[in-house]
Amino acid sequence: MVWQRVPLFPLLNLLVMAAKQTAFLNQGRRRFLRLASKVAGIMAVSGLALSAYLKSARHLVATAIRPPGALAEADFQSACVHCGLCVEACPYDILKLARVEDPVPTGTPFFIARENPCEMCQDIPCVPACPTGALDHQLTEIKEANMGLAVFVGTETCYAMQGTSCRACYMACPIKGEAITMRYFQGSGQMVFQPTVHSAACTGCGKCEEACITAEASIKVLPAALLQHDIGTRIHG
Repeated sequence: MVWQRVPLFPLLNLLVMAAKQTAFLNQGRRRFLRLASKVAGIMAVSGLALSAYLKSARHLVATAIRPPGALAEADFQSACVHCGLCVEACPYDILKLARVEDPVPTGTPFFIARENPCEMCQDIPCVPACPTGALDHQLTEIKEANMGLAVFVGTETCYAMQGTSCRACYMACPIKGEAITMRYFQGSGQMVFQPTVHSAACTGCGKCEEACITAEASIKVLPAALLQHDIGTRIHG
């Protein structure tokens, strides 16, 4: 049997080429796995964001108040195009557009009464700025607005109910004597004043809630969307 000598260098070259090809395939596999991991992460985050958006798109939290003239919530969400023109028209920077992380349908205008209540502008500039009628252009008198309703919730916390002469909510009301009055009655062993809200006159501006001096407001404004089933809609949102 005759043995043939195999050239050494060509064999080494083949081995080196095979090793390089294997390394290249492994590197490509690792790049693919890293890319797949990133895509999966992006999809997960996007899914959470979409889920949050869809959830917020169906609900309006109790602290979020729509601008004056807002249609009933379902109609408002259908008509609002998220343009932000009402926000730009507000001279007091009260209105803001909801972001994805806000518990309000994204891109829609709202304000938080406890932080910045509506200033009840006589010319209501946010309303005519709306191009779609999501804010009803028939609203020309701010006293006819129905953004929400103030509700007295501080029987145990209100200073006036404890005998202290506090009238912060009453004094802050722009329609004092009509939307809020102080009812004098016999409390627990003493005569006390209780803030009394009159729904026919309250516009839901939120000034009473902002002015309340208790740590947790003893009077709160609920948005019209949460009240329509209970007290009905007057004329305008």
